[in-house]
Amino acid sequence: MNLFNRHAVGTHAEPAARRARVLPRLMAPLVLAGLIPAMPALAQDAAPPATEAATATLHADRPGAPIHRDVFGQFAEHLGHGIYGGIWVGKSSRIPNDAGYRRDVLAALKAINVPMVRWPGGCFADEYHWRDGIGATKDRPVKVNTNWGGVNEDNSFGTHEYFGLMDRLGASTYVAANLGSAPPAETAQWVEYITAPEGTTKLAKERQRNGHAAPWKIQYLGIGNELWGCGGNMRPEYAADLTNRYAQFAKSANGPMLKIASGPSDSNYEWTDALMRIAGKNIDGLALHYYTRPRDKDWNDKGAALGFPEREWATTMSHTLAMEEFITKHSAIMDKYDPAKRVMLAVDEWGTWYDPTPGTNPGFLEQQNSLRDAVVAGLNLNIFAHHSDRVRMAAIAQMVNVLQAMLLTDGPRMVKTPTYWVFDLYKSWQGATALPIEVTSPWYHKDEVAVPSVSASAVRDTAGQVHVALVNLDPNRAVPLSVSLGNLQASQAAGRIITGTAMDAHNSFDQPDVVTPQPFTAAQVANGTLSVTLPAKSVVVLDLR
Repeated sequence: MNLFNRHAVGTHAEPAARRARVLPRLMAPLVLAGLIPAMPALAQDAAPPATEAATATLHADRPGAPIHRDVFGQFAEHLGHGIYGGIWVGKSSRIPNDAGYRRDVLAALKAINVPMVRWPGGCFADEYHWRDGIGATKDRPVKVNTNWGGVNEDNSFGTHEYFGLMDRLGASTYVAANLGSAPPAETAQWVEYITAPEGTTKLAKERQRNGHAAPWKIQYLGIGNELWGCGGNMRPEYAADLTNRYAQFAKSANGPMLKIASGPSDSNYEWTDALMRIAGKNIDGLALHYYTRPRDKDWNDKGAALGFPEREWATTMSHTLAMEEFITKHSAIMDKYDPAKRVMLAVDEWGTWYDPTPGTNPGFLEQQNSLRDAVVAGLNLNIFAHHSDRVRMAAIAQMVNVLQAMLLTDGPRMVKTPTYWVFDLYKSWQGATALPIEVTSPWYHKDEVAVPSVSASAVRDTAGQVHVALVNLDPNRAVPLSVSLGNLQASQAAGRIITGTAMDAHNSFDQPDVVTPQPFTAAQVANGTLSVTLPAKSVVVLDLR
């Protein structure tokens, strides 16, 4: 992603006004088909009474595709304080650390079972030369990060540090290779350095001299990033030819390595068609990037993270739900060339993008994270669950201190964001089987925006327990919901809820627990029906027993 190159792809993002007119028409059949679910509500003192109910049908007897754990993946780019100060403080830091990695951040990420981390970019990846980040730290070159803030990059976090982080998290690796400014041989040599068996090649011996004799595994290799923008401003046909070339010479010597091509942004369906037609047989995944902005006409005017009006809550929800349309249409194009769905759609950059926090370096993409972001996260995770047959990997942007982050740090302090707690609520979705849930929802209206109030997804985990996630995006009204459970035998439902009194309720270093999960016991199961009332602006996950 590149703040400064987004203008090159502005035609791929629909203006807010048009989307507000079109989305209700697009979503009506999705609601009836159950692709956008329905929700209940708990009474809140300040919330107006519910006026319209939602209904849903859970089809536990019609299991869908498994939800790959890597759909809950993360993204860590050399951008602002995402790496330095966020993950890595160095071994000599007074901040408690494990060989340079922040202990508080490691513990928080492990607690939500972070399954995969994409690195080193983003736009940074297509200017990154891997040799700059190996060997003695004192000998690594200092360069300027031209994409993000014009600050010095000392390369103290490189290949060994990244794989050390993955080892500590027990996470899958996703290495984004430089296609934009490096030849294919550079990618091939980097893969060899990482994966060649101990003592076998010159690069394997160099890795051993640098402190790691055993090879690592690369689960995913990104073949460039945003080739339509910061990765080279390419035509799709040219990008597809280069994808074939780079993919051909990158060969793992330590197990399977899935190759992810630089895919489309937003509604750039022409890009998907060209990449699948020309390179589809040589790749394992196609990356989709889509960011939710309250104002989507100008990348320099996206809207504030806090203190926003209700209209921008509404447009944020409307734009988030466009993810359903984008995935559906890109998947349909992929189906033409890959009916067996061998190639995954990897949504490896998604999340909210607001104007930077006032007073910060605008190239650092710092923003607060509020209850609005929690609701956006729940909506997106439900959409991914609806498409588990094709969406088998995703990465929210970004993990720490950047955009829709899990965690924020400031020196020795760390705070967990509302988005972090949504990922905590959805942990049971990792590796579970998707269950169809058809929802009929009331609509939330604000000015020219009209969207379904509720979204849902359901899964059966590996132990056989069924879980249901419910999102009420209406910031004002509770929504009663009744779910027909069909032949599912259940007698109890309980879980946790994330909500708050204000649309921009958020956690700060001084008040870290304003938005945290609370027990939710207001759901009942009787006569094969789950009944629950979902409070305004809330995310609820229920365990059925």
